[in-house]
Amino acid sequence: MTNPIELQRIVDRVRAAAADATPLDIRGGGTKNFYGEVALGEPLVTSELTGITSYEPSELVVTVRAGTPLAELEALLADQGQCLPFEPPRFSHPANPGVRGGTVGGMVAAGLSGPSRASVGAVRDYVLGATLVDGRGEVLHFGGTVMKNVAGYDVSRVLAGSLGTLGVIAEVSLKVLPVAPAEATIEFECDQADALRLLNEWGGRPLPLNASLWRLREGVGVLSLRLRGAVAAVEAACRHLGGAVQEAGPAEAGWRSLRDQQHPWFADRAMNGGPAASNADDLWRLSVPQTASVLALDGSPWIEWHGGQRWYQAASGQASRMRETARAVGGHATLFRAGGRTEATDTSEPASRFDALSAPLARIHRALMKEFDPHNIFNRDRLLSAG
Repeated sequence: MTNPIELQRIVDRVRAAAADATPLDIRGGGTKNFYGEVALGEPLVTSELTGITSYEPSELVVTVRAGTPLAELEALLADQGQCLPFEPPRFSHPANPGVRGGTVGGMVAAGLSGPSRASVGAVRDYVLGATLVDGRGEVLHFGGTVMKNVAGYDVSRVLAGSLGTLGVIAEVSLKVLPVAPAEATIEFECDQADALRLLNEWGGRPLPLNASLWRLREGVGVLSLRLRGAVAAVEAACRHLGGAVQEAGPAEAGWRSLRDQQHPWFADRAMNGGPAASNADDLWRLSVPQTASVLALDGSPWIEWHGGQRWYQAASGQASRMRETARAVGGHATLFRAGGRTEATDTSEPASRFDALSAPLARIHRALMKEFDPHNIFNRDRLLSAG
């Protein structure tokens, strides 16, 4: 159970905020402040809610307080040969780029998954239970520590991606998995269209596909494919697929830089090839069906999730084009990281971070937020900026 003293401090703070209508900005490690609309309100830091409440390696379940550093949890799991298979991005602390300061609560609240998401599932698929402080200051418990424990609305998994709009996540129970016995990365030179064709073809075969990435490297299209699973399965797939097998160390570093967006392609984006500064390009994430063909957009994307996630860099003012293109193939577009804007370079209105929801979905979202946070102290506009 969460430490009652530290939890009570959170409860008291929320109740005081509800009484005088003071907005609160829930913060963990501060590594994902860039994500979503601008956060408003007084900081409510969860750093006191730390520690592993329980861990049963044989049961593949861990219960952890929300303010616990993600790095601490992953180190504990690694000692037991286990992991969070969805590879949550860790990012770096904004005040210290050398420190990965993300927390477990922030991981769930943001709902972001890494390169293996298309093969193993998302954050929400691994949330078994949660303790939440709602907008009334009530402590609520949802789910438990086993997979088949839900009757009715699965609130614990709804918390994944809610960006703190439903309440303060105090504790979560997560399903974990053993680290795969074998792993290999193989590469192929091909253009974007061929890469998408190959990924769709391989997706219909019994192959231990775990992650994929297509991008231009020194002007040449390169498809990287990560295989994970039993030793025999990985070895057989390497023989069957061909390609150039990569050295384990550099390959692992490459996937890590993709997961945490530490690769220069993410960090040094800028218009016209100039230095990353106030005129840096926006970074867009397009979520589309894996079967979608090459999109009619400028620039060369980085394509993950076997074609389902496509990253684009674009100057500001491209929101309509990005979103129309994604919708045309049945997807949506998110302004993941906004570039620098100055009056001298851009006088247009800033784009919304998230694509607009349909009217029925927006009503459901707002009704859910109002139920959990009737006094609107948890900054629901960070997730739903319009309407």
